[in-house]
Amino acid sequence: MTFSTERYRPRLVDRRLEDVLRICGAVNLRGPRWCGKTWSARNLCNSAVCLDGPGGDDRNRSLALMDPSLVLEGDSPRLIDEWQEVPSIWDAVRQRVDDDVRKGLFILAGSSVPDRGDFIHSGVGRMMDIRMDTMTLSERGLSDGKVSLRGLFDLPDISVRTGGPDYRDLVDMTVHGGWPAALSLDADGSMELAGRYLEELVSDHIHLDGTVRNGVKMRRLMHSLALSESRVVSKKALYRIASEGGTMAYNTFDGYLDVLVRSYIVEWQPAFDPGMRPYVRVGKMPKLHLSDPSLAAVALGTDLRSYYRDPVSFGPLFESLCEHDLRIYADTFGGRLYHYRDGDGKEIDAIVELPDGRWGAFEIKLGANEIEKGAKSLLVIDRKIRNQENGRPPEFLCVVCGLTDYAYRRPDGVYVVPITSLRE
Repeated sequence: MTFSTERYRPRLVDRRLEDVLRICGAVNLRGPRWCGKTWSARNLCNSAVCLDGPGGDDRNRSLALMDPSLVLEGDSPRLIDEWQEVPSIWDAVRQRVDDDVRKGLFILAGSSVPDRGDFIHSGVGRMMDIRMDTMTLSERGLSDGKVSLRGLFDLPDISVRTGGPDYRDLVDMTVHGGWPAALSLDADGSMELAGRYLEELVSDHIHLDGTVRNGVKMRRLMHSLALSESRVVSKKALYRIASEGGTMAYNTFDGYLDVLVRSYIVEWQPAFDPGMRPYVRVGKMPKLHLSDPSLAAVALGTDLRSYYRDPVSFGPLFESLCEHDLRIYADTFGGRLYHYRDGDGKEIDAIVELPDGRWGAFEIKLGANEIEKGAKSLLVIDRKIRNQENGRPPEFLCVVCGLTDYAYRRPDGVYVVPITSLRE
């Protein structure tokens, strides 16, 4: 199989994918539909078979259902796209990797997680997981990349004029979303595409796993998730919101939510504990995100131009954009994204923790007029942590801003970085 790279836009995950193929027999590339998994995998594979979706062939799926090993034949790395359609593929690949000492045999690309009962073996030691998401501003060419997230841990002196978008442009790039298929579209066109994605998502999941689901209830759940975007929320609170428009049993709600989590549509940003217990109560509930800010926008049914007039309503979407990009940038160097809330109501919007335990704290502010407030909030929490015997203070503090033309380090040590200047 040949694949043209002329239209391919490099992704942050590419380097990681290449590295894993050199050390493992197979890699499981997972993430939401339309995020670009197939393009990235085909950029590296030498043969491919698709079991579902555009380019798929029912004959391939039927063949795999009859005997999974039959679709494994081909030049390596061999891409098996949407492998979750035939979950027994997993064990067949694991067995092939066991029997063959070579590396880089298979790329499994999947947009949902099958029930654990559908496959037996974990694949640990034979296959490695790589998460892929929709595109960051950097990947979309909308960040100048003057500030490295990883580099902030080295405490650099920063003072650089960046230039930045105006408010309308920031709204456009946020609701536009990071779907590769939307790169050439304007904001209106990209929202239409995201709306189509949402409708296909609902339709596809009505019959997922052989379970018949109610489309109205699925749409209501998506709306409740969008209302809770970038907020700390419990499942019980989500259930109350989802039930406001009509009757929905909790078991139904829980099952529908599980499907969306398994399809990488819902993301949980876990809570962070800086080691102050038992002196300080630290929240444990996660913050909720949909996989791309555009999904929240279309699920709410809000017109693009309404956000031009209403920065308050736009705020959660902007926070979603920033935390989406922070998580993906952090993942390139093994970092993880958290948030912080304690019993005194003190909050940190985002925390990036390195594998060695060092961490940085981020407040997210839309306008430059809010930078001072964000910096003061970070400094208060920093002092609180440092005053505790068991406290584990941050390496640095940073305000990520939407509307500022400069990246710099304040006299109090707090960094200010435009989201349109950040990279991995």
